[in-house]
Amino acid sequence: MADFPTQRLRRLRRSEAIRDAVADVRLDAGMLIQPVFVTADAAIREVASMPGVRQWPVSAALEAIGRWHQAGLRQFLLFGVTPPDRKDARGSFAADAMAPVNDLMTQVRKAGLDVVLYADLCLCEYTDHGHCGMLEAHGQAAVGDTSGQPPGGRGGLVDNDATLALLGQVATMQARCGADVVAPSGMMDGQVAAVRAALDQAGFGHTAIMSYSVKYASSLYGPFREAGQGGMTFGDRRGYQMDYRRSREWRSELRADLKQGADMVMVKPAATYLDIVHQVRQACDVPVVAYHVSGEYAMLHAAAQRGWVDLKAAALETTWAIRRAGADLIVTYFAPDLVEWLKD
Repeated sequence: MADFPTQRLRRLRRSEAIRDAVADVRLDAGMLIQPVFVTADAAIREVASMPGVRQWPVSAALEAIGRWHQAGLRQFLLFGVTPPDRKDARGSFAADAMAPVNDLMTQVRKAGLDVVLYADLCLCEYTDHGHCGMLEAHGQAAVGDTSGQPPGGRGGLVDNDATLALLGQVATMQARCGADVVAPSGMMDGQVAAVRAALDQAGFGHTAIMSYSVKYASSLYGPFREAGQGGMTFGDRRGYQMDYRRSREWRSELRADLKQGADMVMVKPAATYLDIVHQVRQACDVPVVAYHVSGEYAMLHAAAQRGWVDLKAAALETTWAIRRAGADLIVTYFAPDLVEWLKD
């Protein structure tokens, strides 16, 4: 390229029309997935740590999805909020046809809404201990322990292999109720293969799998646990979610999920892991989804409430950064706002 003064890079920045014409990263409503928290309660509940986010009863969630669809959103990731009396050590309510997420998907299909439904496939919101699977036998006594430490220093660990069969049962029910995509998010080894086998055996070979393939043990999930009421009663999830100090481990996780049949893969969190989003995009050909998580969302709102940032500008810039890093689809609580902002 020529040097200054022949070359003047500002020529292509002179007006909005020129900037729009030469922009090489696109963002539209079709790239956005709206998370929805569905509850068995009768009332809509605001989530204090996530302005604008609510827990929706099934009937209200159906109406909300209809409104969002009219506004331009077509993809929804559904999470269940389980009453305490329906939680148990196995998370078995997740496989019940009347669990809120399953009931909602049935109602959406009856209503004939042309939307894509992703069903989160994890047990943390259904277990009474808050972990993402069944516990090993020696850890059962730990249920209800609020000390923050597993008993004996290692009890209460998730029984990976025993959990796989239950995930297959839940996935089959989700597909039967109308899920287009099931989304195993518990980071169990072998979860994609188990889910794929269960779906195929039950005659749901057309149901896709979006695996949370690259999911880190992040401090940014706190508001989500309030929204989904799926916090742990003891310990943490570092034993099965990824360590952010490891820069190459994602390759093994991605390779395993693709080999087992994942149709789509996810990186979570998104905005604080843009390097990983970019590398995953370069390493595979399936759609890459990035989850702009609750803590990232809440921080932008908190800064905006204090007048430190402009919420609209910051949310748009962050979402564009996730797209620029290589995400094909973005799960974001800003989705309804982004649809309107992008129209502007």
